[in-house]
Amino acid sequence: SFHSAVVGTGLNVKLMLYTRKNQTCAQVINSTVFGNLNMTKKTTFIVHGFRPTGSPPVWMEDLVQGLLNVEDMNVVIVDWNRGATTVIYNHASSKTRKVANVLKEFIDQMLVKGASLDNIYIIGVSLGAHIAGFVGKMYNGQLGRITALGYREPLGNIDFYPNGGLDQPGCPKTILGGLKYFKCDHQRSVYLYLSSLRENCSITAYPCDSYRDYRNGKCVNCGIPQKESCPLLGYYADNWKEYLKQRNPPMTKAFFDTAEEKPYCIYHYFVDIITWNKNIRRGSITIKLKDKAGNITESKINHEPAIFQKYHQVSLLARFNQDLDKVSTISLVFSTGSVIGPKYKLRVLRMKLRSLAHPERPQLCRYDLVLMENIENVFQPILCPKLQM
Repeated sequence: SFHSAVVGTGLNVKLMLYTRKNQTCAQVINSTVFGNLNMTKKTTFIVHGFRPTGSPPVWMEDLVQGLLNVEDMNVVIVDWNRGATTVIYNHASSKTRKVANVLKEFIDQMLVKGASLDNIYIIGVSLGAHIAGFVGKMYNGQLGRITALGYREPLGNIDFYPNGGLDQPGCPKTILGGLKYFKCDHQRSVYLYLSSLRENCSITAYPCDSYRDYRNGKCVNCGIPQKESCPLLGYYADNWKEYLKQRNPPMTKAFFDTAEEKPYCIYHYFVDIITWNKNIRRGSITIKLKDKAGNITESKINHEPAIFQKYHQVSLLARFNQDLDKVSTISLVFSTGSVIGPKYKLRVLRMKLRSLAHPERPQLCRYDLVLMENIENVFQPILCPKLQM
């Protein structure tokens, strides 16, 4: 009703249990009735956020099923839709501590029944992330794990910043996009987490001081053999906790880029270019890969101009939406971005393409190229000599 939309709805928290025994139909449980909840297994609580229209989150079912598919656990939806439903955000946020108290009471009873705090995992979305934080504080930081989706400032042991953490590709850039303009960027965090539960997409992130440094390829050493592994976004992020223990303090920021559409995976390559122009050239490179089946993927490395100097190697981080196993042709385009003025040439002594995701793959090279500005140069690469760095 209009009255409920403005004033808000009264808080009524329901706990809804899903397990592999009841994967599609929830059991309503509480601190005295535990249903199929197995105290020896991991229990993952999903806490939604602000619900201005009162509708259930569209991603909820996929998240439940995804979690149960990757691990035999208890999944409990903390349904506080009655309480979260109002068009006035402050009315919903004022109820979050009460939700946290309900959750604390339930977990206390789980502990009495033999559960372990180490096996408690809370995934909080938007205001639900704040609820998760309140619960974590009540247990003095002893909960097994918290994943908070939807906050810009660094708060966790590891904070992930997709596409720098602001505008997300594929989301509307103006208010003409309607309701999607207001929620798309914020909600993307949930869909990126969901992608981590699918077998065909592991999103790698790179610990770094800034998004700019990541884009410039300065923070990808974790992907090199003999180095520590790179953290993965989402469900498997805690595989990196042993590396975090070695840091002081045990916190880090990690950056990565995504595609515009599901499953959002981006595949990283380095494009190493050595030039022999007499004068310095500044510009961007567009690289296109094609395999024998005709699949094509393209990367525009244009976030800031590269500086090409004679006999100096420039390593550019390229990002592709597809990972082509066997590349048959490569094309390069050099551009200074200038609309008027003379057209320049980039004289390439050597170009090398190497995969970060699969460093064991053969590296591909091409020698003695002249790139005419804004003109595509297509060629077949050859295998680089194995001793070449």
